[in-house]
Amino acid sequence: MPERTYKFLVEGGRATAGPPIGPALTPLGINVLQLIEEINRKTAEFRGMPVTVIVRVDAETKQFTVEVGLPSTVALIARELGIEKGSGAAGKDAVGDLSLESLLKITKLKMSQLRSKSLKAAALTVAGTCVSMGVTIDGKNPKDFIRELMSGEYDELFSESISASQA
Repeated sequence: MPERTYKFLVEGGRATAGPPIGPALTPLGINVLQLIEEINRKTAEFRGMPVTVIVRVDAETKQFTVEVGLPSTVALIARELGIEKGSGAAGKDAVGDLSLESLLKITKLKMSQLRSKSLKAAALTVAGTCVSMGVTIDGKNPKDFIRELMSGEYDELFSESISASQA
């Protein structure tokens, strides 16, 4: 049973039958419009954000499956803050302030991709992204927040283990 795998970067909730999906999959004889509907349904919560989509097609039966990846940490932070992109002068100009709740939400969402051993370690990674984007965390410089997180100041909030956060 020859299965082919295709990987596309699409805008969440707005995939079309045009390039890159249509030209790559139309020759296989699958129902591309049905595929696009499924991709858009599965990526609707990431509307307007770049999302990786993996399409597996059985060349014989013309059946397909769609797997949706997560947007980048940068895209999730930008969506949470309602901004287009990070600061051009990170460290000097802040483009937004990420709440602790939003940081925790993004950390839990990205946990499986970050390959961190704890929620706290994953939060450090997300906070590091805030540094490079010029985003403050709970009103603080992200470097100060990272020092506080490492010293144990937020241990109660970020004490969940991997198994607990992925349950």
